[in-house]
Amino acid sequence: MSITPPHESIENSRFCDVVVVGGALSGSATALMLKREMPDLNIVVVEKNDAFKRRVGEATVEVSGYFLCRVLGLTQFLTQTQMCKNGLRFWFSAQGTESLNRCSEIGGKYLSSVPSFLVDRAQLDEEVLRRAQAAGVTLIRPALVKSVKLSDGGQQSLQIQIENAEHFTLHARWVVDASGVRCLLARANGWWSANEKHPTLAGWSRWKCAKDWDSLDLTSEYDQEKATFVGIRGTATNHIIGEGWWAWWITLKGGDTSIGVVLDQRLSHWTDAAAPVGEKLRVFLSQHPAARVMMSDATFIEGDVHFRRNLPYSSSIHCGDGFVLVGDASAFIDPFYSPGMDWIAFTSCSAVRIILEWKKKGDLATELERHNTTFALSYTRSFEALYENKYLYMGDFELMQIAFRLDIGFYYLFVAGPIFSQGVSLLVQPPYSHPRATPIFLLMRFYNRRLATIAIQRKEQGRFGLLNVGQRDLFGGFNFKTGQLLKTLCAALIQWGVLEIRELLHSRFPARRAARPAVC
Repeated sequence: MSITPPHESIENSRFCDVVVVGGALSGSATALMLKREMPDLNIVVVEKNDAFKRRVGEATVEVSGYFLCRVLGLTQFLTQTQMCKNGLRFWFSAQGTESLNRCSEIGGKYLSSVPSFLVDRAQLDEEVLRRAQAAGVTLIRPALVKSVKLSDGGQQSLQIQIENAEHFTLHARWVVDASGVRCLLARANGWWSANEKHPTLAGWSRWKCAKDWDSLDLTSEYDQEKATFVGIRGTATNHIIGEGWWAWWITLKGGDTSIGVVLDQRLSHWTDAAAPVGEKLRVFLSQHPAARVMMSDATFIEGDVHFRRNLPYSSSIHCGDGFVLVGDASAFIDPFYSPGMDWIAFTSCSAVRIILEWKKKGDLATELERHNTTFALSYTRSFEALYENKYLYMGDFELMQIAFRLDIGFYYLFVAGPIFSQGVSLLVQPPYSHPRATPIFLLMRFYNRRLATIAIQRKEQGRFGLLNVGQRDLFGGFNFKTGQLLKTLCAALIQWGVLEIRELLHSRFPARRAARPAVC
């Protein structure tokens, strides 16, 4: 057991301003930002683990990259100890595809122009927590928050269990719930609900000796593209795509590889065999030639294997006069576009704003209402615009090609771009929650639904995944130049329009069915 500062400081910390439940990234970042803004606040972080273990969420995207570098000040730490990420790559195949170079691929031609990272979350979480302590935050660790008694506008009471010791009570004006998927406050108060429209499950592990995407023996298979491809595949988040499922492939500093699969339980089936989860991962992914090649010599790390059903959920309440939920303690949708650390950025910055408003004796009721409304709206709209029924068309190269350009283009234009140009103040307005975002949300929801409908029609007609073999889409990448983004979006919208016309013609004048390729 370790309690930092020393044991006697617990007595002085039994009455404090803020207790943060959970010391991983969402909790430690909130504590650190609060201490920087209000050094006189007495802040206590209660962390259940004596050392952080590796966890899912190793890839940042542009907003979370901004948050880590420009808000938390972690640029040097990240560039010295973690991997710089080079965008997203997608690999498609059909039954009978035997070699990696025959898999259809979507990915950037160049290295990324906006910083993001591939991170070992245990190292990242420890570093941010260390900085919070250095700023004057009290850490009690390992210790478990057994229960929280909320008092609207009053003192909140927390029952704390320290390892091999009696319970004691902490009293605080504010509780920040950063308990992750435990969702301490949401579950205890009946606010938690599963997202039954999106029944996904995930299994993941870290592996040794996975092949290098950029090794000479593999790159020699791409002779035909030497003149056009100038990037690096191995430092991207590589996505292995199947029908109703996808897998991530993330290279970590030091040589380990994070490999995990996410599937829609309505469309694909996870094996129920008694084999370890790591072996189940190997068997499941070996149906795809890209994964089969890359895992041929790999072994999973014992004890670093995980599995979870029914991933998405949300809380109906995100804050009140005395508490606020941050990170996974408030909601989770889907890991496909790595939005988890973006959500941490928005929820943590908003939590700081709420407590600042209380400290200034401002209009707290209005701020609390705004927070609950915007985060509930952001969750609903993000789900409907990006993820609802996406797994229906995920296995089709052409449909995903259109969706990817539109999804990322709108993210750059309306989410990440304004934050980089206008600053941290926008991190209290989560995506798609502003009234001006309504037209973009409606457009995104519409094309997502149309692509899902087209996927169903293609499956019925035996045309799903016809371009999954032999296609290579190496595009120029995304940046914050408005003209270039609009050009990319317009081209994708035109491609979508042409697709709609072709699909209409197929419906009106059905040709003799081609044998549908079985998508992995």
